[in-house]
Amino acid sequence: MWLGPEEVLVANALWVTERANPFFVLQRRRGHGKGGGLTGLLVGTLDVVLDSSARVAPYRILHQTQDSQVYWTVACGSSRKEITKHWEWLENNLLQTLSIFDNEEDITTFVKGKIHGIIAEENKNVQPQGDEDPGKFKEAELKMRKQFGMPDGEKLVNYYSCSYWKGRVPRQGWLYLTVNHLCFYSFLLGKEVSLVVQWVDVTRLEKNATLLFPESIRVDTRDQELFFSMFLNIGETFKLMEQLANLAVRQLLDSEGFLEERAPPRPPRPHRNISALKRDLDARAKNECYRATFRLPRDERLDGHTSCTLWTPFNKLHIPGQMFISSNYICFASKEEDACHLIIPLREDADPQMVVLASQVTIVEKADCSSVLPSPLSISTKSKMTFLFANLKDREFLVERISDFLQKMPSKPSGGSRAESKASIVDAAPEPSPAPQELSEQPGPTSPLGGLPGGRAQEAPTASQGLLRLFQRNTPVEDLGAKGAKEKMKEESWNIHFFEFGRGMCMYRTARTRELVLKGIPESLRGELWLLFSGAWNEMVTHPGYYAELVEKSMGKYSLATEEIERDLHRSMPEHPAFQNELGIAALRRVLTAYAFRNPTIGYCQAMNIVTSVLLLYGSEEEAFWLLVALCERMLPDYYNTRVVGALVDQGIFEELTRDFLPQLSKKMQDLGVISSISLSWFLTLFLSVMPFESAVVIVDCFFYEGIKVILQVALAILDANMEQLLGCGDEGEAMTVLGRYLDNVVNKQSVSPPIPHLHALLTSGDDPPEEVDIFDLLKVSYEKFSSLRAEDIEQMRFKQRLKVIQSLEDTAKRSVVRAIPGDIGFSIEELEDLYMVFKAKHLASQYWGSSRPAAVRRDPSLPYLEQYRIDAHQFRELFASLTPWACGAHTPVLAGRMFRLLDENKDSLINFKEFVTGMSGMYHGDLTEKLKVLYKLHLPPVSNTVSKLTGSSHQLLTTVTTHRVGGHTQ
Repeated sequence: MWLGPEEVLVANALWVTERANPFFVLQRRRGHGKGGGLTGLLVGTLDVVLDSSARVAPYRILHQTQDSQVYWTVACGSSRKEITKHWEWLENNLLQTLSIFDNEEDITTFVKGKIHGIIAEENKNVQPQGDEDPGKFKEAELKMRKQFGMPDGEKLVNYYSCSYWKGRVPRQGWLYLTVNHLCFYSFLLGKEVSLVVQWVDVTRLEKNATLLFPESIRVDTRDQELFFSMFLNIGETFKLMEQLANLAVRQLLDSEGFLEERAPPRPPRPHRNISALKRDLDARAKNECYRATFRLPRDERLDGHTSCTLWTPFNKLHIPGQMFISSNYICFASKEEDACHLIIPLREDADPQMVVLASQVTIVEKADCSSVLPSPLSISTKSKMTFLFANLKDREFLVERISDFLQKMPSKPSGGSRAESKASIVDAAPEPSPAPQELSEQPGPTSPLGGLPGGRAQEAPTASQGLLRLFQRNTPVEDLGAKGAKEKMKEESWNIHFFEFGRGMCMYRTARTRELVLKGIPESLRGELWLLFSGAWNEMVTHPGYYAELVEKSMGKYSLATEEIERDLHRSMPEHPAFQNELGIAALRRVLTAYAFRNPTIGYCQAMNIVTSVLLLYGSEEEAFWLLVALCERMLPDYYNTRVVGALVDQGIFEELTRDFLPQLSKKMQDLGVISSISLSWFLTLFLSVMPFESAVVIVDCFFYEGIKVILQVALAILDANMEQLLGCGDEGEAMTVLGRYLDNVVNKQSVSPPIPHLHALLTSGDDPPEEVDIFDLLKVSYEKFSSLRAEDIEQMRFKQRLKVIQSLEDTAKRSVVRAIPGDIGFSIEELEDLYMVFKAKHLASQYWGSSRPAAVRRDPSLPYLEQYRIDAHQFRELFASLTPWACGAHTPVLAGRMFRLLDENKDSLINFKEFVTGMSGMYHGDLTEKLKVLYKLHLPPVSNTVSKLTGSSHQLLTTVTTHRVGGHTQ
C-alpha cells in the first residue's frame, strides 16, 4: 500500500536493500524469507512476538536523493508481488520524470505531492456507497466550482491525481472531469497552473508514450497541446475522457435531435451517491456495447451479465463466454470471437404467420448441480429449442430476474390467458441436451418473412413480398443449368445449417454461419437473413403496425424531403424492371417518405434511394423500412444526413487503414485526392452504385452480417488489386478511370437473376476490356489480407476521426459566418473569428446550464450557419459588460438591455452573430455621429420600454460615447 511520506533517518537498520535506483530503494525486512543469519533470526523473532497492530510490513520502498541522508517511506507491502507492483509503477511513471529536475528539494517535493495524490485518489474510490453525501467527492465538486468559476449546473463526473506537463516540467495536481469541461489545477513549488478546456473544443484525444513523456494522455484543441501523465489507472481515466468528449461533439451532429442518449442525464436534484453520474455514463457505455454486439433495438437496456458456459449441440461442447440479460432478451457471446453468438427473445412475436420463427421463452428450468455440470440452467422456447447454460455464479438471482422480465411481458392479444403466455420457472433434474435432430423439428419458412403493413400500403402487392418475386422470370431453378444447380446447393447448405444450428432469432451464429454468408446467400433466403443479421427483425416484431401508421400519416404531407424524394425516385436503379413502372416507384416512395416522417432530422439524403430500392427487391415494404432504420440509425450512424458526417468519419478511417496496410500507395492516393472521391460513393451506397448489381448485393450480404468492417476490407482489397496502375497515374481522373474499369468488371457468375445493364463503366475506346474479377474471389482476398480488422478497433478509430470531422465542419461554419459579415464592419477577419468563438461559447453555455431560457433550445442544423447559434438578452448582457467600451457603472445592464432590443430586429428575443457584431462595430468603430445616433435610438420607444432611469450617469455616458482616441490623443 502507498504511505504518506515520513522521514527515516537510518535506512539500513534491520532492513536489506534488494533493488535501488537514483531515487528509490526497495527493502526487505531482515528475517523475512530465506537466509538472514543470526541477526535476521533475532529480527524475525522480535516481529513475531510483537502485538499484531505493531507488526512491520516485510517490504517497503523509500525515496532518497543523491546528496541527502534523509529517506522517506512511500510504500509498504505484505508480499513481494504487492511491493513489486508499486516498484514497477514508480519506475515506469516517475523515474524518467524525476531526472528532469535540477534541484533535489524540488524532486522530494514533487514525489511527496504525487504520493499524497495517489493516496487521496485511492481513498476516494473506497468511499461508502450509502445515501449520505460522501465528504471527499462533495468537497472536490465544491472546490472545482470555486476554483474554476463553474455554476451549480456543472456536474463533476470524477477527479484524478496526475501531472500536467508544462514544457519539460511536470506539475502535480488534480484533473477534474465534468460533463462539459476538462479542468486541471496545481499549486506546487510556488507556481500555480489552472486549465479549463471545453469538450466541444477538443480536436484530438489519444493515449501515447514517448521518450520525453511517460505513458500519458494527449488532449489537443485548436490553440494548444496538453499532456497529462502519472495516473494511478490511466486506462479508466482515458476511457471516461473519451466518452465525455464523444458525447460533447455529438451535440453538434445533425442527428442530435433524434438519436437517444446523446447528452448525459441532467437530474432535477444533485446526485447523492459518489460518482453517481460516472456510474450512469458507465452504464450507458455498456448499453451501447451490448446493443451493438447483438444488433438490438436502441431502447434496450442491459440489466446485467455473468460468465457461464453454453452447451452447443452442433459440436457437443461447453463453450465459455458471457450471458447478458435485458428486459426483452437473453444473449450469449463466447470468449472466442467467432465461436458462438446467441440471441433468445423473451417476448412472443405478434403475428401468428411468423410463429415459425417465434422464440418466446416457455420454460426456465433450474437443473440439479453436478461436478460435471455445476449450476445448470435450461431455457426452452415455444419453437421447441432448448438451451443449456452452466457454471453460473448466482443462478438463483438470475432465475429471479428472468422471471421478473417474463411477468412484465404483455400477454398475446388473441386468445389464451395471461398465465398461458408466460414461461414457467421450475426446479427439476436436467433433461438431455438437445440433439441436432431435435432442433430440426422447428419448421422453416418457405418464403421471406411476411410484413405487417396495413392501411393504404396493404393494398399494394409489395406489402407482402419483395419486388424481385413480382418481376423475376418464372424459369424454375432446375432449368437454369449450372447456375441453377449452384443456387440449389446453396439453399441445401443453408437448410443443413438450419437443421444443425437452428433457424430464426435463436440461431447459433458461428464461424460456419460466416462461411456460408461469404459464399453468397441464395435469393430465396436473402430477405429473411438480412432481417435477422441486421437486427431489423427485432424492431419489426415489437412494433406491429408502426410502418402502416407512418404511411398513413405521411400521405399527402409535403416538405423539402418529399420534394427531394420525388426528384430521385426515377434515378433509383432505372435499369431494373422493378423500377420501370409505378408499382416499384410507389413502394419506394412510401418507404422513403415514411422514414423521413419518422426521423425528420435525417429526412432524406441522396444514396438512400439506391440502397432502399435494393432492400425492396428482397423484402416487403415494411421489411425494407426496418432494414433502412437499421442502416441509418445503427449500422451506418450519421451517414445519411445533410453533412454525411458518418461517411466522412469512415473516410478518415479508410485513409488511416491505407497508411497502415498499403503504405507505398497511401501517399500517392493522398496526392491525387482519390480517397475522398471514392469513399463517399463506395460507402454511402455499399458499392451498389459503382459495381454490377448482382455482385454488389453479395457485399451487402456480408455487410448485414459483419457491419462496416466488410466495406473497409473490400475497399482496401480493390486498391491493393490496382496498386501498380494507381502508382502510375498522373491525376485524379486517370485514377478514377482505373478504379471504375475494375469495379465495372467485378462479376457474379453464380447469380440466377437476369443480368441488369450496368452503365457506370469508364471504358476508353480502343483499349482492351479488363479481365473479369469474380466477386467471391475479391471477398476471399479481402478476408485473407485484411481480416485483422476488429469491430472494437473500428469504433475506437471512429471516435478519433469524429473529433477531426466535427471540428473541421465547425471551422467551415465559422469561415462561412465570417464571410457573411459585410466588409465595412470595422473588425478584421481574426477579430471576427475570435468574437464568433466567444459568441458560440455563450450559446453552448445556455445548453449546459440554462435549459429554461429561449437560447437553450437545441440548434437546428438545417438553418443557415448564421442562424444556428443565437443568444438571448441575459447572455448579451454578460458579453456587453465584458466587451463593450460603453461601460457606465450600475446602469450597464439597463444600457445592455436596450441595446439588445435595438439589435433584435425580428423581435424573437434572440440575436444572431451578424446582429451582435453590427452592434459591437458601432460602439468600437463608428464615428462620433454614428455613436450619438445609436445612443439617441436607445432612448426612443419601444427600445426604452423600461422604467429604469439613466439619470445620474448621463454625463458619464456622454463622456464615454464622445471620447474618440486617434493616435493616442483624445478629441
